[in-house]
Amino acid sequence: MQIAAYFAATLIGLSLGMIGAGGSILTVPVLVYLAGVEPVLATGYSLFVVGSTALVGGVKSLRRGMVNLRTAVMFGVPSILAVYATRLWLMPVIPETLFSVGGFALSKGTGLLILFAVLMVATSLSMIRDKKVQAEEAAADHEGRNILYVFAEGVGVGVLTGMVGAGGGFLIIPALVLLAGLEMKVAVGTSLFIIAAKSLTGFIGDVQNGEVIDWPFLALFTGFSIAGIFLGSWLAAYVNGNKLKKAFGWFVLAMGIYMIARETLFK
Repeated sequence: MQIAAYFAATLIGLSLGMIGAGGSILTVPVLVYLAGVEPVLATGYSLFVVGSTALVGGVKSLRRGMVNLRTAVMFGVPSILAVYATRLWLMPVIPETLFSVGGFALSKGTGLLILFAVLMVATSLSMIRDKKVQAEEAAADHEGRNILYVFAEGVGVGVLTGMVGAGGGFLIIPALVLLAGLEMKVAVGTSLFIIAAKSLTGFIGDVQNGEVIDWPFLALFTGFSIAGIFLGSWLAAYVNGNKLKKAFGWFVLAMGIYMIARETLFK
């Protein structure tokens, strides 16, 4: 199954290179269901894979002048601190059995997978919906909010990233466009740097907690993902990004529903 996992890692990078977001949401399911990684450890592995891949994409964007470093620092610092604290202190104190009722017990790993699946559904709907409609609704929703909201959103994204191992680009990019006033291309490039910094910092928290890391597997899996982002960047010039994003959104939605059903109804 690891061969299938490496192939899927390439597809994750491919999607990131072609549409700029969303691919990292599949990293945890691939690690759990194809590579056989334990769910809690998979969220840590995902932080490394997502962070490394985003860093490569961020450097490419920086070379093209598509990164606002000042905004990356302002939004990224609270997010980085939050994800680090989540991995180092919050995750270890979450009990292995979240709760039990009668003969049913919800484990920590299953709970994280369900939370991740819910995040996948939310991400897929964001990808499927029309960008113009999203922008109008988000602009009305964010009107009048100040720097404290930016700080709070950074913390919230950091905690979510720390718990489920996803990059959170679909949350960061709208905030950078609407709150920081960045153009979409600059917001995407800036978001990649924020994702890379907070994801890799969160992974450091795992290492400090003494997690046993299968470095050869993780390095190879990450290498396939990085190769995919280069291939995806090349293919992006020949593919309609909006149509591809919607199609990928439907796929993520199906995967999210499948995960919820598998971890609840068919456990």
